[in-house]
Amino acid sequence: MEFNKDVLKIDAAKVADEICQAMVEQVGGRMGKKGAVVGISGGIDSSVIVALCTRAFGPEKVFGIMMPEGESSPDSEKLARILGNQLGIETMVEDLTEGLKGLGCYEKRDEAIKSVFPEFGPGYKSRIVIPRNILDKSKFNVFELAIETPAGETKQKRMSVSAYLQIVAASNYKQRLRMTTLYYHAEKRNWAVIGTGNYDEHEQGFFVKYGDGGADIKPIAHLFKTQVFQLADYLGIPNDILDRTPTTDTYSSEVTQEDFYFGLDFYRMDMLWYAMQKNVPAEKAAEVLGITAEQAARGYENIQRKVDATMYLKLPPLHIDD
Repeated sequence: MEFNKDVLKIDAAKVADEICQAMVEQVGGRMGKKGAVVGISGGIDSSVIVALCTRAFGPEKVFGIMMPEGESSPDSEKLARILGNQLGIETMVEDLTEGLKGLGCYEKRDEAIKSVFPEFGPGYKSRIVIPRNILDKSKFNVFELAIETPAGETKQKRMSVSAYLQIVAASNYKQRLRMTTLYYHAEKRNWAVIGTGNYDEHEQGFFVKYGDGGADIKPIAHLFKTQVFQLADYLGIPNDILDRTPTTDTYSSEVTQEDFYFGLDFYRMDMLWYAMQKNVPAEKAAEVLGITAEQAARGYENIQRKVDATMYLKLPPLHIDD
């Protein structure tokens, strides 16, 4: 096959029309629902979904919910409001802070953080990160915990498995409470919850099962992140959102999606993934991307490792006779 630097370019107008037509058929025809409920975060994916829903159903049939909590970036709500006003949809804010406190989200997470950094306390921030040199070293990704002191000093250390699992489990309350909130408002209206995950997130397992992975339909789960950006540009998403670095908006210390999970910029990751799927030799992919064949091969290995390790997230509930 022909593999070149523009292989992931899409006809954005055609793709947008196809998605809108499919959503109308799925939501109205197959599900019998009357409109769309979307969690809007000021990020590129949710912004594209809201814009597509507005095209498909009309602004009066789209409801956008901002769901900040005590550690959210204020930019998320600000940018979400800008988009909602531009599209003319109804929006509201559901502050999840007290609900998360009631679930013990922050307390359980901080207990695990203190097992790594005993000094962690009020005024500190934290995040989980992985190495950004995945093309240069053949090794498994190792998650590390980084904290910021009230004075602005950053410390980073490798975690025990138990600390990592507890931090992630507690933090996942955030996505699961968001999902619960979306379904309350959707069921109240007899509307559908529209998922915002793209192909990178869905296939590499960068989502929380029954959290942000919980939705009635997932309109962009077949599109690479770089293709979502192309759609956003076509749909007229505000520049402040287009230019914003994608983040998790989960940890108190801001961390990009690349630093937290993917370990590589979206363009090279998407190109390597596509090349791998199409059986493009690592040497050819390397030539197009301006990297070495060894780096391309490591990229293939890293992506496949994530796909394999998170396969269980995409499984439906198993029955005893499966």
